[in-house]
Amino acid sequence: MSDRRILIAYAHPDDEAFGLGAVIARYVDAGVDVYLICATNGDVGTVSPEQLNGYQSVAELRLSELDCAAAKLRLKQVFTFGYKDSGMMGSETSRDPACLWQADPAAVTRRIVAVIRAVQPQVVITFNRYGGYGHPDHIAIQRATIDAFALAADPAYSTDQPPYQAQKLYASSIPQTQLKIALAVLRLRGQDPRKLGKNKDIDLRAVLDHIEPTHAIVDIRDYHRAWDEAGDCHRSQQGGGPGLRFPYWLRRRLIPWQGFTRLYPIPLTDQIDETDLFANVRSAVPTAPETAR
Repeated sequence: MSDRRILIAYAHPDDEAFGLGAVIARYVDAGVDVYLICATNGDVGTVSPEQLNGYQSVAELRLSELDCAAAKLRLKQVFTFGYKDSGMMGSETSRDPACLWQADPAAVTRRIVAVIRAVQPQVVITFNRYGGYGHPDHIAIQRATIDAFALAADPAYSTDQPPYQAQKLYASSIPQTQLKIALAVLRLRGQDPRKLGKNKDIDLRAVLDHIEPTHAIVDIRDYHRAWDEAGDCHRSQQGGGPGLRFPYWLRRRLIPWQGFTRLYPIPLTDQIDETDLFANVRSAVPTAPETAR
């Protein structure tokens, strides 16, 4: 086990690659052990019939794609929780009792606490409060991770493992400038930014409205190829991936870094003050955290 560990708590197969593929590759190259929680099987993802050849279900296909991405990114371990994908907010699938959105939040939190205590990461990453683009599964795993981050350090909260205090908690963020450029391009093309994606259920305007401050930026200029390789594993979901790929020299300039909102320790000001998620990480185990916002 490396002396530096990151735990990412996300919802679907593909979230890790499309969202953080470059960051994961960078930290693994630096000798960091990166672990992933994937809370659902992604079974509501839109998949063309020909892509199901050789698979018994959408969930089996999606988890196979996750295995591919995990190998490309050299993840230390993937913890799958097996909840059903909820689909978008207000959909029929989001009312399924077996989906993550309908799961008992305390039960989901307990499972994350168990992983935190077993892995003992210094850094934990999840979604922002809006779940990136308002997906209920993203919101559910974010809320459970926030609670688990604090409870993992609480001696009164009993699991099979002893208490453990992770030192930093982040939400992945989206650069505001890039979103504004994307909105402008969509308007020039005559596309409705409130109806994007395969199913026209992604509202880019709402994503911009729910952006949270960026406190940390991580240089990813040398990891766009690794990002693509991991994303390519999720072929069934390419419509939800990075989209049009510019030449690497241009992408290095357009997307030189990935941003994060620091939820704990709570920032004194809303400005960028870190270029490394392990900045100020101590080897000693600190005391229990204040409530993360």
